[in-house]
This record gives sequence, C-alpha cells and structure tokens, in this order.
Amino acid sequence: MQITTIGLDLAKHWFQVHGVDAGGKVVVKRRLRRSEVVAFFKALGPCLVGMEACATAHHWARELIALGHEVKLMPPAYVKAYVKRNKNDAADAEAICEAVTRPSMRFVPVKDADQQAVLMMHRARNLLVRQRTMLVNALRAHLAEFGIIAPQGLRHVEQLIAAIEAESAALPELARSILRLIVAQLNDTQAKIRQVEAKLARWHRNSRLSRLLATIPGVGIMGASAIAATVCDPNLFRSGREFSAKLLGRKRTAGANQQTRRQIYPLSARGWSGRHSAACAHARDEGRRMGARHAGAKAGESRRRRARQSNRPHRLGGDETGRRLQSQRDRRAGGLNRP
Repeated sequence: MQITTIGLDLAKHWFQVHGVDAGGKVVVKRRLRRSEVVAFFKALGPCLVGMEACATAHHWARELIALGHEVKLMPPAYVKAYVKRNKNDAADAEAICEAVTRPSMRFVPVKDADQQAVLMMHRARNLLVRQRTMLVNALRAHLAEFGIIAPQGLRHVEQLIAAIEAESAALPELARSILRLIVAQLNDTQAKIRQVEAKLARWHRNSRLSRLLATIPGVGIMGASAIAATVCDPNLFRSGREFSAKLLGRKRTAGANQQTRRQIYPLSARGWSGRHSAACAHARDEGRRMGARHAGAKAGESRRRRARQSNRPHRLGGDETGRRLQSQRDRRAGGLNRP
C-alpha cells in the first residue's frame, strides 16, 4: 500500500513511525534507530510527514525535505488533544499522524540552519550575560563583607576592581587573590559577550530583513536580528496581536500569580530599549487622556439626556397627571403583592 501520511515521534536514540495510506488504513508502525531514519525515508515515495516542533525538529525537517517529502511541524500542545490513552511513543506517533491532516491545525515554519545559528548566538549571549551578573553580584557581596561598596550598575564595577588593587583597602591577601580570580573571570566573560555581539552586528548588516526591522523606533540590532531569525513567515500571523504574543510569550495565570514565558531572549522586562518604553508610555498616556475626554463627553451627554427626559411631558398628560397615574399604579401593585 502507498504511504501518504506519516507521524514521526522524535527522540534521542529511538524514533517511532506511524504511517497510513490515502484511506486512513495503518500501513506501518515501527521503531527506528537514529541511524536508520534517513535510510527509511529515502526508500519511501514523497509523502506528508508530521512532527512536533520540539528539540531537533528543524534539523530532521530539513533532512526529510531534502529527500523530497513534505514536512509540517506542529506545536506539541496542539497534538496532545489527539493522544487517545496511555501516552507512549507509539500513541504519540499516531496522534501526530492524525493531527497533521486536520484542516484547522496550526503549523510552525521550518527554520534554516542560518536562522538557528543566529538564535544560538542570542541564547549564548543571554547565558553569558547571566553569568556576568552572577560574577558582579558575587564581587559586590564579597567586598561588602570588608566594608567596600559601590553604586549599583555595571558601569560602577570598575570602582570595585580598583578597590581590590588599592593598598589602602583593608583586604587580606588571601581574599585579594580570590577576588582577582573573580575579576579575571568577569573580564573574560565581558570579552566573550563583545565577540558574540560583534558577530550579531555583522549578520545584521548582511540581512536585509534585520536592517528593515532596525528602522522601527526603539528596535536595535539585538531585537531586529532576534525577530528576523525567529519569525520565518509573517503571513502566518492573522493580526498584530498574534505577532506580539509570539514575541513576548504567553501568560500562564493561576489566581493572582502570573508567569510569562518569553520567546525572544534579547527582550527585557522593559522592552527593546528605553526609547521604545518611552514611546509606549507616551502612547499610553495619550490614550488615557483621550479616554478621559471621551468619558467626560459621555458623562455630560448622559446628564443632558436625563435633563431633557425630566422636562419632557408625560405620555399620558402633563407632569402632574403623569405622577398621579404612576402613584395609582404603584398602589395597585403594592396591594396585589400584599399577602
């Protein structure tokens, strides 16, 4: 039977395959070693291959596309609904095979090797920045034990380094030697961060899309290169809201606790830059002012409407007649409701 659709469950050493024909009948269900995957798909005719967008998924997607297959990646959260029972590799492969044929399924575009390399540089830079922060915090804490402090901020670390070498500092030689090791590690980490940033800047200058993104107010080299490497096809997003959700991550809310998982690593909690934050704050304040004026106008219109209604004659006669009839209806209603 001709295999038309395959669900491939990825792993480190063992891969699970679930293939069906055009009628939906199961044709193949087997496990493959990592070394057998390429040979297995090379022997097949062109077919639709579904995979979860997890670790190594983009690599295997590129390998199978090179063999002539159509590969579609899906978010694992969307595939989970098609797992019938007893989650295992075979059940996952079957669920992937069924989910990839659904017309309402959303797919993840396959990244090329260049895009993954740029994202790897961003993640490496993020790791180095975290390590630099840890070293600076350790340096501050150790020196504070000997009464040596400096203002907060990375630009003031030089004062701490100078205090270590100062003869007037009341530092034991043993502590001074350990602090010099931390300073050497800090300088080496800072040099590596500059190297990664220089490589990202060179890639940014050679990427037309990244240069176009950098023309947006508040978007710099780091943000532009990260967006260009992460978003393969902007046409997949139906609105700007979906695009921003992709960049900033989704919120997981449980009661009063809110957690946001970020997708773009160079973005901080304050946004791309201070300029971007200031622009957002200006737009927010302008919106509040416009909203206040709109609310005030609506409140004034409501007061004027009520005033016109109070001056309007009753539909059954004048104001006195209307109030008398209304009081009679109220008395009758009260008598009917009385036990």
